[in-house]
Amino acid sequence: MTQHAHATADADVAVIGAGVVGVATAYALARRGLRICVIDRAPGPALQASFANGAQLSYAYTDAMAGPALWKQLPGMLAGRDRAFRTRVSTDPGFWRWGLALLRNATQARLRANTLATLELALESRAAMAELLMRHPLDFDHRVAGKLHVYYNATSLPAARAMIERKRPFGVRQQLLDADAAIAIEPALAGARGIAGVVHSPEEEVGDPWRFSSGLLDVLRAHYGVEARFGVDLAHLQRERALWRLHARNGDVVTVPNVIVCAGIASKALLRPSGVRVPLMAVKGYSFTAPCGANAPSASITDTARKLVFCRLGDRIRVAGLADLNHWDATPDPARVADLVAMARESLPEAADYHRIESDWAGLRPMTPWSSPIIRHAGDGLVLNIGHGMLGWTLAMGSGERAANLLQDA
Repeated sequence: MTQHAHATADADVAVIGAGVVGVATAYALARRGLRICVIDRAPGPALQASFANGAQLSYAYTDAMAGPALWKQLPGMLAGRDRAFRTRVSTDPGFWRWGLALLRNATQARLRANTLATLELALESRAAMAELLMRHPLDFDHRVAGKLHVYYNATSLPAARAMIERKRPFGVRQQLLDADAAIAIEPALAGARGIAGVVHSPEEEVGDPWRFSSGLLDVLRAHYGVEARFGVDLAHLQRERALWRLHARNGDVVTVPNVIVCAGIASKALLRPSGVRVPLMAVKGYSFTAPCGANAPSASITDTARKLVFCRLGDRIRVAGLADLNHWDATPDPARVADLVAMARESLPEAADYHRIESDWAGLRPMTPWSSPIIRHAGDGLVLNIGHGMLGWTLAMGSGERAANLLQDA
């Protein structure tokens, strides 16, 4: 790590991005005694991809996006026939490079390796979250809810069973159930039709990522002296001797010896002027939040056919899904919100009060072709902690620890 040797430095480390990954990284650094400044272009913490995502802490279910099944999905994705997973085809060479890299990962061997690599990080995250909550109890609707992955096609069950066996040596508890056994665990599944089998992960957790990030930032300010600067839209990073100068578009400059970039999909454009290129693709996802319905689930439920998740947060249900690849505008598309609501009604018609939806949301997931984040050095005093895809909330705490260790060991 570049030592803090200049009185002009604003902090020992600047963490760029105040979503769940950035706030978790700031916590890992602050615990090591470093002076931290968190910077974000939004007016507050966790207002981008962390704000209203699926809320599941999926420590056991870390399956990579690319696998042999992707080849069957590809025509529907490209033609727009797949309701849940769509692709905006582009002439941009970066789009094709990323797409080809994704297909290179769509083998059984790569699926296994990528899934287990992410699983290792997820289990580190679970341990780090438990340690955090022992030190600093936070209120964010956190609980061990368990999760049920529902399959409607029996041909998918052998692969699901094989993945359970691959994860078992890591201490992951999962079992494949028939419909009756799953309904006994979660009566809300009685509203689903045509269940072929269910993977039950009893130790999975849930929590509101926005409330977590806001609460942890309050702790960081009160107990660790962390400074947070919001509304700072950075244009580029510049290395001068032993310091980084972070230039904002309004002319302000933040000067620090060390930087950790946790800016999600915005990291790609931010890093490019410094010559750092990262293989990130925007995968736009949606959610809506509504009061619980007449038969709301207590456990988290994933509908694998429609690629939806149902997550109970107190007296509300968060439903998240859709994957619009190469969509770079986070503004919710009303037609896609309607698609999500319609699919949720089909899946579990009594899970939510669909007539009283409180809010809808869209966010850009920063996806790598191999579905695991990029946590590495990218220059003197520069560490990347980006590319968490659909699992940013799950992987945040472990990623923060890894990034802090990288910086400290440099």
